[in-house]
Amino acid sequence: MAGKPVRPINAIDQTRRMLSLVTYLRERPGARVEDVARAFGISEDELVSDLDVLPMCGTSFRGGDLLDIDTDGERIWWHNPDDVAEPLRLAADEATALLVAARAVSTLPGLRESDRQALLRATAKVEAAAGEAAGASSRLSVTFESEGGVFADVDRAISERRRLWIRYYSPARDEVTEREIDPIRLVSVGHTYVEAWCRRSEARRTFRLDRVAEIRILDESSAPPEIELRDLSEGLVQPAAEDPEVVVEVGPGGRWVAEYYPHDSADELADGGLRITLRTPDPTSLRRLALRLGRDGRIVSPQALADSARQAAREALTAYDGAEVQGEHGAHGVHDGQ
Repeated sequence: MAGKPVRPINAIDQTRRMLSLVTYLRERPGARVEDVARAFGISEDELVSDLDVLPMCGTSFRGGDLLDIDTDGERIWWHNPDDVAEPLRLAADEATALLVAARAVSTLPGLRESDRQALLRATAKVEAAAGEAAGASSRLSVTFESEGGVFADVDRAISERRRLWIRYYSPARDEVTEREIDPIRLVSVGHTYVEAWCRRSEARRTFRLDRVAEIRILDESSAPPEIELRDLSEGLVQPAAEDPEVVVEVGPGGRWVAEYYPHDSADELADGGLRITLRTPDPTSLRRLALRLGRDGRIVSPQALADSARQAAREALTAYDGAEVQGEHGAHGVHDGQ
């Protein structure tokens, strides 16, 4: 099977491809995997990834209405093309939801004009077919939060191969930074992210869209280096062998760390806790973990990180001590005034 793709993909292009793929496969039962991949200009890995998604699509979520498509690695078989080919009949609530969503999407900033016009034409056809249900939908509206606009700008930048300027909030450092990035692809793993080449760090980085405070599409062309796209099927955080090693010791109340953080090893301790060895490209991000653990855990190494976490804990305690002193002074003042 061919190797993984090295070219950018975006969600809209993949959706278009999968819609075309359904028509293509209906007309070519038993089509060869390599022939279909060649026809669509994609790798066999990309095609198989699409085929993994298609069985979750259909006219409803009932089993018989889903696409029964599978492959033996050489050929592709669609077992129920006639069952899902019946004209779609929308209930009133389904028509209302579809029309409201379509109108909302058509207002997204950054949406390509050709896509907007195609969506509006499709919406008009649904309105005509929906009859009275269309009237109810006209009284409803949806406003997207900022992530919707960020998504549209990122998708447009990927399609037009343009660079982005962003102001990005990093919770690990509790700071907002300005960066120029060459977007590579949009991914959804719990939240929506853009994988990009960051010009500030000269490395691949992943940015969560709801943490983008401001975004602009630049005139400069996007030119990320040719890098192999990561397989994100096992999650977004996948430490590399060359990442710095961090050792954390946790008590019984901190054993959850081994469940939530990918790690190399987790050795049992006498008190019922664990000695956890993990890798991360940004060790300083674990200071927040140390503060969250409190008496349930501590960073053992590297020493500089352990010292940094200890200093952060001291500063936090000092802030609380200062608040208590101010509170006592305030209470005395009230008493004296009485």
